[in-house]
Amino acid sequence: MNLGAPLRIGIISDTHGLLRPEVLEIFAEVDHILHAGDVGDVAILHKLSEIAPVTAVRGNTDSSPECRKLPLCDTLRLASAEIFLHHGHMDEFNFLPHGTNVSVSGHSHAPLIRWQGNVLFINPGSAGPRRFTLPVSVGMLTIYNKARSAEIIEISV
Repeated sequence: MNLGAPLRIGIISDTHGLLRPEVLEIFAEVDHILHAGDVGDVAILHKLSEIAPVTAVRGNTDSSPECRKLPLCDTLRLASAEIFLHHGHMDEFNFLPHGTNVSVSGHSHAPLIRWQGNVLFINPGSAGPRRFTLPVSVGMLTIYNKARSAEIIEISV
C-alpha cells in the first residue's frame, strides 16, 4: 500500500551562527527541517524557514535572548516518525519519550547514524565552523510509509 511520496527531512546542528550556502542547496526540496541546537543566530532559522517549516531546540551555547526562547527538547510526529529532538548535552536526556522511533541530537559535532532496536539515532554532525578534524555535515531523514532511513551528507570546505 503506497501512502504517497517519501517525506524528506533535513537535519542540521551546531551551526554556531554560520549558515553555509551549500546547506541551502542540499535542503532545497525538503519537506521539514530539524535543527538540533547551537544555532548561534536565529536569523539562521528564519533563512531555513524560507525552504520548509523548521523545528529547533536550544543548545548549550545558545545564550542570546532569542535563542534562549528555544525549547531544550521537542517531540513531533512527521508521517510515521515519532521524533525526539534535543541537543544531546544534558544528562536528563538519556531516556526516550514513549513511542519515539527517531532520536535526533547534535552537540558532539560527530556525525552518527545508528539503529538500536526500533529506534533510529541521528546526529548530523556540525554544519558550522569546522571543529578539530571532524567533517562539516548535515543529515537527511527519509520516511516512506513506515520505513525510515537516514544519510549523512558531508560538505566540502
